[in-house]
Amino acid sequence: MLTDVIIIGGGAAGLCSAVYLKQKRPDITVRILESGTRVGKKLALTGNGRCNITNKSLDLSHYHGNDVGFCRYALERYDRKFTEEFFRTIGVPFVYEEKKGYPASLQAASVVDSLRFAAENSGVITHLETKVTNIKIFDGKYRVISENFNFLAENLIIAAGLLSGGERLGCDGGMLNLLEKSGFKTVKTTPAIVQLKTVNDITKQLKGIKINAAATLKSGGKVIRSEYGEVLFCDYGLSGPPILQISREVSRTKESYEISLDLFPDTDFDSLFADLKKRAEALCYRNLDEFFTGMLNKRLGQVILKIAGCRLTDKAESLNDAILRKTAALLKNFTFSVTGTTGFLNSQVTAGGLDTSQVCKKTMEFFDNKGLYAVGEILDIDGDCGGYNLQWAWSSAFCAADGIIDNKPKIANNP
Repeated sequence: MLTDVIIIGGGAAGLCSAVYLKQKRPDITVRILESGTRVGKKLALTGNGRCNITNKSLDLSHYHGNDVGFCRYALERYDRKFTEEFFRTIGVPFVYEEKKGYPASLQAASVVDSLRFAAENSGVITHLETKVTNIKIFDGKYRVISENFNFLAENLIIAAGLLSGGERLGCDGGMLNLLEKSGFKTVKTTPAIVQLKTVNDITKQLKGIKINAAATLKSGGKVIRSEYGEVLFCDYGLSGPPILQISREVSRTKESYEISLDLFPDTDFDSLFADLKKRAEALCYRNLDEFFTGMLNKRLGQVILKIAGCRLTDKAESLNDAILRKTAALLKNFTFSVTGTTGFLNSQVTAGGLDTSQVCKKTMEFFDNKGLYAVGEILDIDGDCGGYNLQWAWSSAFCAADGIIDNKPKIANNP
């Protein structure tokens, strides 16, 4: 049976494409082929279950890829307000915490359910546990071969994700591999928005401690990126929002990286040294294991002083200028050598994917394959934390859907 539009992947971009297509053209046939046992499995986990659905500031500086400018049209044409109106029509109003947008329910599962309900109500046919194994062009149409059935489509949207979340979320990168073997150009895939492994003799001692700090990724003394926020010490290394934000480049080159933490970013070195000297004088009676009590996490302070060469059983009166300067330097530049990331399984997004030079930025249609579209994560566009990746999923999905609707000769059921 010939279907107007088949969508491979029932995640954020796939569900959005399906619902928007049926809103614009209720008469066309739309099928979603999802390899998992349910749609939206990964979407239901986003934003720690709260679903950071968009952001008020969609500046291109928050996006990455070989050609970041590729996503400009989609993000401007189908912007946050367009997205907000679309979700309002399916029962999901937005609320904002500073610039970050969330569903008013603050439940990612409710976003999945609302998209699913809208798809079912509009007549979208969903095939679960249907893993696509091949795609062939047949008489200008697309024959989609799965482990269970074969399908024939006038238009095909590739909305499969990549590798983030691993096979537990149905993210094995199989669709990208299939397309690469078929001759489509791809860009190296690596984990992004992911925890960093470091030389961990110190982080193991500090496991579980959270501290607000400015985190800076450096390579060869050159600053790659800096972010401020809550850093979490782990047995393997470092985590927390600023670490996730600066992690992207670590897997993409073979350079050596280090993370520098500034635990007092609002205080310059000289002022911090002066503060520590006054503290040592005022608290001269304290043992050094309690020197930072009230100023810094106790266990973290103890580790800092031990690295500076102190014996924690000594009194604070033993702190001379040299030790205090060394301590201040550590507090301003607590450095860890990066050994890698915790991998695709723990990453929130995958960098790389299908080379966007093959795709029309206004419709997401492949230049050399009319009726074939790609949306969302599988394209070589990835965003920072903060709703940017979901907004890319929505915007690219709207582009593809309108591209199909405007391409009337490729809609079989067009009256």
